[in-house]
Amino acid sequence: MCGIVGYIGKNQAAPIVLDGLSKLEYRGYDSAGMAIFDGEKINITKSVGRLKVLQELTHDGATMPGMLGIGHTRWATHGAPSDVNSHPHFNTKGTIAVVHNGIIENYLPLKKKLESRGYQFVSETDTEVLAHMLDYYYNEDPMVAITKVLHRVEGSYALGILFADFPGELFAVRKDSPLIVGQNGEGCFIASDVPAILKYTRTVTYIENQEIVRLTPDSLHVYNVDEEEVEKVAVTIDWDAEAAEKAGYEHFMLKEMYEQPKTVADTLSPRIKGNDIVIEELGMSDAELLSIKKIHIVACGSAYHAGVTGKYVLEGLARIPVEVDLASEFRYRNPILEDGAMVVVISQSGETADTLAALRESKKRGFKVLGIVNVVGSSIARESDNVMYTWAGPEIAVATTKAYSAQLIALYLLAMKFARVKHTVTETEFSDMLGDLARLPDQIELLLNNKNRIQRFANRYIAAKDVFFIGRGIDYAISMEGSLKLKEISYIHSEAYAAGELKHGTISLIEEGTLVASVSTQPALYKKTISNMVEVKSRGAFVLAVTCEGNREIEKASDYVIYIPQTNPFFTNSLAIIPLQLFSYYVAVGKGCDVDKPRNLAKSVTVE
Repeated sequence: MCGIVGYIGKNQAAPIVLDGLSKLEYRGYDSAGMAIFDGEKINITKSVGRLKVLQELTHDGATMPGMLGIGHTRWATHGAPSDVNSHPHFNTKGTIAVVHNGIIENYLPLKKKLESRGYQFVSETDTEVLAHMLDYYYNEDPMVAITKVLHRVEGSYALGILFADFPGELFAVRKDSPLIVGQNGEGCFIASDVPAILKYTRTVTYIENQEIVRLTPDSLHVYNVDEEEVEKVAVTIDWDAEAAEKAGYEHFMLKEMYEQPKTVADTLSPRIKGNDIVIEELGMSDAELLSIKKIHIVACGSAYHAGVTGKYVLEGLARIPVEVDLASEFRYRNPILEDGAMVVVISQSGETADTLAALRESKKRGFKVLGIVNVVGSSIARESDNVMYTWAGPEIAVATTKAYSAQLIALYLLAMKFARVKHTVTETEFSDMLGDLARLPDQIELLLNNKNRIQRFANRYIAAKDVFFIGRGIDYAISMEGSLKLKEISYIHSEAYAAGELKHGTISLIEEGTLVASVSTQPALYKKTISNMVEVKSRGAFVLAVTCEGNREIEKASDYVIYIPQTNPFFTNSLAIIPLQLFSYYVAVGKGCDVDKPRNLAKSVTVE
């Protein structure tokens, strides 16, 4: 969950490391720190709080000279946020410095062993164990020490390591936590994610599990745990570096919401060829698609909510049974995967630990895995049998918006592809749906341009304590995502319920003035949903309705209505989510919350 950066080269390291950390602060912002080799020794500066504290302490890196350094921005796991628990961590002599993204699961027995040998610990972190272990096994050969540590450590990690005895080299290693390396004419880099080094190079190499990287100012070598050099193929990142900047918007989240029309178009356009959908990444013939008897969708957070929508769309269009699982539950419930099943894992980052574990469990059982991923070359992208990219570009705000919208599009396309092959829709229906998909970008832009009206409404609920979202069918799926957006960035207690479940207990929570957001985009369910709205309104709720143009009947049961354009009922979530995103955003802004970096959260959850 943390972010690491490292540099060795011809330029001052500290400003480069700080700049890289600023692009990774979405991964954690409890504390930050740097270790810089000044030509004689390793100097460390670190502090609890946001990265700006470290920037101020070091005068933007000016007080830490040196051309070799590593940095870290922390999301706390072991040990509360504090100066002493911040990374980097030293060995006792101050000759080895380590930054770490991940969790060392067996750190307690390792710590006891080291304490029995006289090592003293100053922090509560699992990472400090690594610094002392490297010291324990170090005998003038960093590679031997690193290899011995890897053989004894259990858990996940991406490490950046400095050895004072090797001032011209930077070391890194990875297991189950993301790590990339890059190179330009003036040095080499390590980082947890592409945005950290995109300013300096677009050519990156993805490091695999149990690979060790040895960098000099002008060379990059990768080895396995047997210290055998590994051939690696670099990839070119086509993201525009400016895409990872705010570009004049107050927050990344607002910018990314306004990028959704382009994101949807970019994810759609390469796959629509004439009057057909071509998903070359599936790598499956029509006969192979027909052999799929069941689909298991596995994801976390917003990606899970996209998967719930996918269930309704796939079952409704293609008539293929779908199960949707939270990745953190999937492998622990010992799921039954039948012959003819395909597993679809969804992740923006492609590094989500639980989702990656579910992928590996599925492959171990011999099942085909399709990854729906945004980040090219990520772990899930590399380990899936096939990968369908969502072309959302870099997403910096912790609360996802455009990546979620792209995931919905990918699932629509997948469902339509299956429906076409299985002949569960007519040619006319298929053609009409293609037309509806093509109109989505313009319709999303129209809704975004209605932001002022939504902002005025949001300002009325800045002080809300409880908000409930209700819907039926696909609308329940979008209610879940709308509720999550509100709670994660505004800290308002918010829950989503299937509207038909209100009478089974939930309605007891409705009080005078409670805001209930009712999503009603499915014509076949209008009457049922209106009945549920009347139930809560009669108990004092203020009812916000999100519905399709033309559904005037809903005005009788609601206090405020937001209309979305007409589209195919299977695609309405792509439109209904827009006003819910805007509502959450403006409530959070009105409360003075840090919209891009909500408390206790990080963008990419790379630990269990």
